Amino acid sequence: EQDIEQSKIDHAKLVFHYYHDRLEKKKQEHFYCIYLDHHKRIIKDKLLFIGTLNQTLVHPREVFKEACLLSASSIICVHNHPSGQVLPSREDYELTKRLVTIGHIMGIPINDHVIIGKSQYYSFFEHNDI
Repeated sequence: EQDIEQSKIDHAKLVFHYYHDRLEKKKQEHFYCIYLDHHKRIIKDKLLFIGTLNQTLVHPREVFKEACLLSASSIICVHNHPSGQVLPSREDYELTKRLVTIGHIMGIPINDHVIIGKSQYYSFFEHNDI
């Protein structure tokens, strides 16, 4: 298995492989951000929010505060669905749209938002939802 810390993060499958083991057995939603430099290499990944069985209350301020502190060039968001299903909820779409808009304004783009399920993932980027 590839070590994500030494990798250029240029596809969601790499994110899935790295986070799947961490998240597959979690009973609550966990929301991480991967902060990247201008070469799309990881500066830091951070667990920002832990939610309930089917909901995480994510505040954009926390997502971008960390990005600013790290001088990140871009962000990949990652969260799990404890149900194992990977299709985004209405809230997932709304959050992603809000984060993308704020990222555009701040000059720190959201490269992707990856939802991790039991043995699969959903990438907003791969589905042209970003």
